[in-house]
Amino acid sequence: MEENLISKKELLKLTDISYGQLYRWKRKKIIPEEWFIKKASFTGQETFFPREEILDRVQKIKNLKDDTSLDDLAQIFSNEVSNIKISCEDIIEKGIIMEDVIKIYGDFNSKASIYSFNEILYMTILQEFLSVGNITIEESKSVLQIMHDNYNSYCGKNCEIVFVRKMGVGICFISLLPNQIHFDNLSKVVMNLDISKSVQKLKLKIKELF
Repeated sequence: MEENLISKKELLKLTDISYGQLYRWKRKKIIPEEWFIKKASFTGQETFFPREEILDRVQKIKNLKDDTSLDDLAQIFSNEVSNIKISCEDIIEKGIIMEDVIKIYGDFNSKASIYSFNEILYMTILQEFLSVGNITIEESKSVLQIMHDNYNSYCGKNCEIVFVRKMGVGICFISLLPNQIHFDNLSKVVMNLDISKSVQKLKLKIKELF
């Protein structure tokens, strides 16, 4: 299947940004270098981008750039976790995590008055899994366990968390992206979630709220 790409020329026209802005954002790592895809064309060589990702990223940058420095934008859009800590009260009051999800996390890892970014990320991912409704609360503990035990090894990398069920038994694991994983006919991928995108979404949400 042909990738859904957008040319640099079309991108600049659609988003009303300049060539200089685009490459300044690239130098600052606000736009990943791997999104700049060189392809042969009848004029020689042309630069393309993954359409959905680049249009979404440029729109977010435009929304934030007037009151956020380029260095801060680079931190927001990186896969690196933040060192921020937020009180349990603020997490609930500002609607970052539902109270029921915090209770489940508290039963798993003891309830606290202040949570680190990583802990909030784990709860965010747990909330995503539970909101879809394809896993039970008991199964959700394996999601927390795999994040708690293994995420630090993947921190800062493009990765996803996958939940698979086979003959009624659920297993959960983290995998680097891109990947190619094959399962037998008895296994069903119940849900997979891009952790890197969850990190960025959470950082954006925290910035908006605080």
